[in-house]
Amino acid sequence: MAGKEPVIITDKEEMRKWTRTMRSKNHTIGFVPTMGYLHEGHLSLVQEAQKHTDLIVVSIYVNPGQFSPNEDLSTYPSDFQGDIQKLKSVANGVDVVFHPKNLYDYGNSEMGLIRSAERINEKENEGLKVVSCVEDKGMGHETWVRVENLEKGLCGKSRPVFLRGVATIVTKLFNIVEPDVAVFGKKDYQQWRIIQRMVRDLEFGIMVIGSEIVREHDGLAMSSRNVKLSPEDRKKALSISRALSKAKVEAEKGQVSCRDLINVAIQTIDEAGGRVDYAEIVEQESLEPVETIKRPVVFCVAAWFGKVRLVDNMEINI
Repeated sequence: MAGKEPVIITDKEEMRKWTRTMRSKNHTIGFVPTMGYLHEGHLSLVQEAQKHTDLIVVSIYVNPGQFSPNEDLSTYPSDFQGDIQKLKSVANGVDVVFHPKNLYDYGNSEMGLIRSAERINEKENEGLKVVSCVEDKGMGHETWVRVENLEKGLCGKSRPVFLRGVATIVTKLFNIVEPDVAVFGKKDYQQWRIIQRMVRDLEFGIMVIGSEIVREHDGLAMSSRNVKLSPEDRKKALSISRALSKAKVEAEKGQVSCRDLINVAIQTIDEAGGRVDYAEIVEQESLEPVETIKRPVVFCVAAWFGKVRLVDNMEINI
């Protein structure tokens, strides 16, 4: 049954005004940032936010700043009306859906855009070719938030603009929505830890909560990209959760050599037909690789199945 109809806000100044009005009435604001094409994992984040605040804002915005020009921004799945219906299905619903068109549009003149594009071309001619979709289109945006050490490993190795793009857009959203609490899924573990560190270092008055991974009945971590898997590749993708679960069991039995656990996981995924981007066991907060499990760690994996890149992880607390 359809539940509460959320207010849909597309203008950032209107979003700020709504939050400040609610706060003046002693309400607290929970925030769940998403890129849309929602699934049960996203809805679990809303439910977690409801435990901590009395009003909920969900953003739906596909952030071009975290995609490089050769990545899948243009094909990222979208179903806005379906997303609204899913949000209405959550008990007590959400209060606002913030759905801006372009958070990198600053009303620049055409000449400003041309000059920005020329600067990008100059950088490319100098050999600095790693740019985001925002820079590639010459939007004039040149301020980026970096969490320097945490962004270096894991996804930062193969997607060099991704994590600065995430940190930057979350900063922008925090400054617009001004929440008291923000909830992120632990499936994107590195992203969650980066946001935690950014909030601490930059003195945001926001509590950042990591919510546990929600999985399909067969163990596949829920992701908006799962819909792009062919039936055959979806079966192959189950090798990730199998490999992680096996590693956790082995570690709990006393196998503490990270190299041995990683090798077995890579073999499991390779034999299933996947292509491993990375498989690393790292310390949970610093994300520094460890050789032997002596304290809580997280086993993080990214792998390709066909043209779809999936990430997953499992915490090991021994």
